[in-house]
Amino acid sequence: MKKITIAIDGFSSSGKSTMAKDLAKEIGYIYIDSGAMYRAVTLYCLQNKLIEGNKINEEELKKRIADIQINFKLDPSTMRPVTYLNGENVENEIRRMEVSSKVSFVSAIPFVRQAMVAQQQAMGKEKGIVMDGRDIGTVVFPDAELKIFVTASPETRAQRRYEELKAKGEEVDYEEILKNVKERDYIDQNRDVAPLRQADDAILLDNGTMSLEEQKQWLLEKVMSFEL
Repeated sequence: MKKITIAIDGFSSSGKSTMAKDLAKEIGYIYIDSGAMYRAVTLYCLQNKLIEGNKINEEELKKRIADIQINFKLDPSTMRPVTYLNGENVENEIRRMEVSSKVSFVSAIPFVRQAMVAQQQAMGKEKGIVMDGRDIGTVVFPDAELKIFVTASPETRAQRRYEELKAKGEEVDYEEILKNVKERDYIDQNRDVAPLRQADDAILLDNGTMSLEEQKQWLLEKVMSFEL
């Protein structure tokens, strides 16, 4: 059976990670959450006091970047991958607003992206993977056989994020989340290194009015056009 690489890019809170996880589970592929990797680096910066406001101590971070190792392990109870930072489970910590509000600044640093891309490419060397992020189809795996670009309005994405965080018991403000979503969109699209953009050969998916089941079926149809 031929295995392919599936790259799913898109805006923050567009649901691409959920889609990618479900797809990987459905077709027996390995799922890699590249966004979680940048979140993990951001968490590392916060834990080690390398961020003050929106300013990152890049000189110190550059000295330490080779020691920041991120991997994924399957949770046997959920059969979903969990993010580990230097051997520690950080899946919940990296989803908090404190990390969300800083991750775009950290991920815009060229040497951070270089280090994470190298780790991602090593993970995907054997194909048979689904990876989502901002630059998977344009930078990490430009030769991926299937590329999807996911979008929805900022308001829709902010509402999804709001509901997700509320469900986890966090006290959050919708307007603050909407502001964060718009700020991240701007930073992601305008950074100098690997800006967020739709690859020329990517298929556009606006999932603003689609249910999870509708998205799943849409994606499966695209995947099944390949001989898996």
